[in-house]
Amino acid sequence: MKRALAGFFLLTALYVGALVWIDARRQVFDGLIALAGVLPVLMAVSLVTYAVRFARWRWLLARAGHVTPVGRGWLAYLSGFAFTATPGKVGELIRIRYHQPMGVPASRVIAAFVFERAFDLIAVLGLAALSIRDSRLMSLALVFVVLCLVVVTLPARFPSLMDRMRAWLDRRHLPRAASLCAVLGEAFLGCRIWLTPVDLAISAGLGLVAWGATALAFSHLLGRLGVTGLTGGDALAMYPMAMLAGAASMLPGGIGSTEAALVALLTTSGVGLAVAVLAAVGIRLATLWFAIVCGLIAAFGLELRSQTTLARSASPTTRREDAA
Repeated sequence: MKRALAGFFLLTALYVGALVWIDARRQVFDGLIALAGVLPVLMAVSLVTYAVRFARWRWLLARAGHVTPVGRGWLAYLSGFAFTATPGKVGELIRIRYHQPMGVPASRVIAAFVFERAFDLIAVLGLAALSIRDSRLMSLALVFVVLCLVVVTLPARFPSLMDRMRAWLDRRHLPRAASLCAVLGEAFLGCRIWLTPVDLAISAGLGLVAWGATALAFSHLLGRLGVTGLTGGDALAMYPMAMLAGAASMLPGGIGSTEAALVALLTTSGVGLAVAVLAAVGIRLATLWFAIVCGLIAAFGLELRSQTTLARSASPTTRREDAA
């Protein structure tokens, strides 16, 4: 938790510092009043999308034989967002810590995470394809998504690949890397349990709903900022395209790269730079930063619950009651 807080405050300081630097040249902060009125709506939409994605997550675990309590499972899922600002969002695997007491093994959590990420990429690519007229840009996005899917599907289809890699790492005296390779191999193999028409359809459908709602929220933000001249398809496609750019950069949470992509897409469509920066900052506050705050609150709630349970089990009164 200390590392999570330290990382959160460091990222926040860097982000605010960058905004101050930009504001000195473009007076971005002058438009914050316009954001104040729309941010609660955007955050409410984000919360709904988290609920949709949690429904998908819970469905996948249930299909694998792990039915988790709704309330506790919701907090465990949200806790991953505390570490979402990591390369590839791998920090979200902190969920392992909170799912194991509910009987969900680490390999299953990793498998569900990988499966989720794969369908998120597919959903975001589908939304981005709505109105991307630059064939080269679309080709790059398609190649990136296909490569990511190949990395997931090949080990799942051919488990021996991960076994060979683990053996190679063992021969190079890299036990930790070999152990990680074994865990990943088991996780990739675990994804095969969901390769059914029902699971594929539900995963794809809920992914489109969640990311489509976020794209609509960004379109709404543009309207509130007075952006005109964009078609509905253009406005819907911009945020998903920027998300792909942020994912490809492998920067923590796509911080900086996603915003830069949004600004570039907006300015090339005739939007003023100051408004473009404000729109990029606004949607990221309502998505990435709001998600981190929600994740920290959920993680602290679960940690407090765990400490309370340990304290009760260690108390003399509880021990006497158990003995009786």
